[in-house]
Amino acid sequence: MSNFQYIALDAKGEQTTGTVQAGSEAEAVSQLRSQGLYPTGVVQEGKGKLGAAGKKAAAKVRGKKKARGRTGGRIKPKILMIFTRQLATLIDSGLPLLRGLTVLAKQEPNQVLRGTINSLADSVQGGSTFSESLAQHPRIFDKLYVNMVKAGELGGVLEVVLTRLAEYQEKAHKLKNKIVAAMVYPVIVMFIAVAILTFLMLFIVPKFKEMFDDMSGAELPKISQIVFGFSDFMLNRSFILPNAVWILFALFGVWLLFQFWGRSRGGRRVLDTIKLRIPLFGEIQRKSAVSRFSRTLGTLVTSGVPILQALNITKETAGNVVISDAIHKVHESVKEGESIVQPLQASGVFPSMVISMVDVGEETGQLPEMLLKIADVYDDEVDNAVTALTSVLEPIMIVFLALVVGAIVFALFLPLIKIIQQMQQ
Repeated sequence: MSNFQYIALDAKGEQTTGTVQAGSEAEAVSQLRSQGLYPTGVVQEGKGKLGAAGKKAAAKVRGKKKARGRTGGRIKPKILMIFTRQLATLIDSGLPLLRGLTVLAKQEPNQVLRGTINSLADSVQGGSTFSESLAQHPRIFDKLYVNMVKAGELGGVLEVVLTRLAEYQEKAHKLKNKIVAAMVYPVIVMFIAVAILTFLMLFIVPKFKEMFDDMSGAELPKISQIVFGFSDFMLNRSFILPNAVWILFALFGVWLLFQFWGRSRGGRRVLDTIKLRIPLFGEIQRKSAVSRFSRTLGTLVTSGVPILQALNITKETAGNVVISDAIHKVHESVKEGESIVQPLQASGVFPSMVISMVDVGEETGQLPEMLLKIADVYDDEVDNAVTALTSVLEPIMIVFLALVVGAIVFALFLPLIKIIQQMQQ
C-alpha cells in the first residue's frame, strides 16, 4: 500500500487536498469517487508534485460542472413551457429522447433547468423511464406533468402528450396573465394614492398648519381640523420613531399575519370562499377556476390517464380549496360507479352551463372533448370579464384618487378662502 496525494472537488465544487492509501493510482481514484469527491490530480508520494497541472485540471472540472448547471431550484412556468414545446418538437421530428435532452441541455441558458435536463439525461441513460426521471424533480415537474408523460410512454405517444402539455401550459399562462392584469391596475392606483397622501401629510400639511397657527383667532373648518390632526398624529414620535413609521410596521405585521393565517387549512378555506364571492373580482376567480378544472381534467383524460387518477391530480392543482372539495366529492362519486354530474351540481360552485355540457359529454362518450370545449369557452369568458372590469375600474379609481387628493387640498385652502373673505369684509 502506498500513499497518494490528491487534489479533488467536492459536491459543491470546492477544491480539497489530502492523502489516501491505495495499492495503485486507479484504486486511489476509485476510493475518492466513493467518498463523493471528483479527483483532478492524483500522484504517489515521492514520485512527483501536484502543481499547475493539477490546478488546471481542477479548473477544467469546475468549468464542466458549471456548464452542466445545478439542480434543486425552481424555474418560471414560461421557461418550463418553452422546454416542453421544444422537446415535443424534437421528438416529433424523429429525434430519440436522450438525444433531444442532450441538445436542449447544451442550448439552455437557465442554469437550474440545464442542470435538471442533464440529470434527466443521466437518469434515462441509466435505464430509468422519462416519467420516473421527472418524478425526481418535484419542484419543477408537478404530478400533472409526470402522470401525463407516464400515460404518453405507456401509449407510445410521448410527443403527442408533450405537445398537449405545452398547449396546456401556454393557455394556463395566458389565463394567469389576464387575471394578473386585472389586479395590477387597482393595486398601482392604490399605491399612488397612499404615496401622495403620505407625502402631503408629512411635508405639505405641516407648513400650512404653521401658517394658520400664526394667525391667532382664525377658526378652522372641521375638515381642516381633521386633516391637521391626522398630520400631527403621523409626525408625533412614539418610542423614538414617528407614528408614520409605526403605521407602516403595523400594516406590514397585519400583512404577515394574514399570510400565515392564509396558509392554514381553515384560513385558506375562508379566503378562497371570499375570492369566489367578492364583487367584481369573484366572478373572474370563479370562471378561471372552472377553466382550470376543465382544461386539467380534459387534458389528463385525453392523454390516457385513468379518470380517478386524473380527478386526484386535478384536485391537487385546483388552486382553490372550495373547488378542490367539490372535485373530491366528484372523485368519491365516480369511485362508487356514479355520474360526475350530481356532485358537480350539489357543490353549487360550477355554473349550470358547465353541468349541462358535462352531462352531454358523459352521455355521448365525449367527456374529454367537452371538458376542453368548456375550458375554451371560459377562457374567453375570463378575457371578456377582465376587459369589462378594467373599463369599470379605470374611472372608479381615477375618481377615488381625485377625491383623496381633492379633500386634502380643499382642507388646506378652505381656511385661506375664509380669511380672505373676512379681510374683504
